[in-house]
Amino acid sequence: MQRGLRHLGIQGHQLVSSFLSFIYPSRCPVCRNQSDAHVYAPICLYCWSTIERYNGSSCRVCAVPIVSPYAGVCGECLSHPPYFSFVLAYGLYSGILREAIHLFKFSGIKRLGRPLGRLLSSLPIPEADIIVPVPLSKRGLRQRGFNQTLILAKTLSKDLKIPFSIDCLFKRRDTPPQSGIRAVDRKRNVKGAFEVREDVARKKVILLDDVMTTGATVRECAKTLAKADAEEIIVVVLARSALT
Repeated sequence: MQRGLRHLGIQGHQLVSSFLSFIYPSRCPVCRNQSDAHVYAPICLYCWSTIERYNGSSCRVCAVPIVSPYAGVCGECLSHPPYFSFVLAYGLYSGILREAIHLFKFSGIKRLGRPLGRLLSSLPIPEADIIVPVPLSKRGLRQRGFNQTLILAKTLSKDLKIPFSIDCLFKRRDTPPQSGIRAVDRKRNVKGAFEVREDVARKKVILLDDVMTTGATVRECAKTLAKADAEEIIVVVLARSALT
């Protein structure tokens, strides 16, 4: 009986998705075929299905891809150990995953937050007390209209049954966008930019972000949380950029 109801539910979802795709047709920005699943639109179902978790060699601390499988820890983490324990990243910031994040983040296609959040839910995330999304500044929030990381946090929280906090971490000053800035300048750009506004003492924290490039932002956030006596900080991101 339950299996039959579940099957009907899946069929119903597929019918609704097909109907919405018919009413609001769009072309997949990757293969240029018509989108065939509203939940992933404008990306088509086939292109979405090619998103895979990265399983190549990476630093066991910050998850940056590294050439040698024997290196273990990258030079940056050896010389400047971060305040977080390790990073869990779903994939590399390239291909379909990069396209999906761009559509979600910069084109305001917020429905992509749900399937992107489900990718995060498939990671081996350990038990924790709270999920803390990396915040935007007030100006950044006004300009974008929403915090994409908060949307991801809601999905992850629901799937993992771990509470999330909107206000735990606050960005107290505006900073120029990190993109296009040298790594050393990114560190200066976000230094002292965050503050903790909730009690995280003796708590295990999942620090959540969409993309990690040099890691300057999550390192500063983790440092701020650690100084507020968080017991452990684990960073979870959708995509990790390879350093060039």
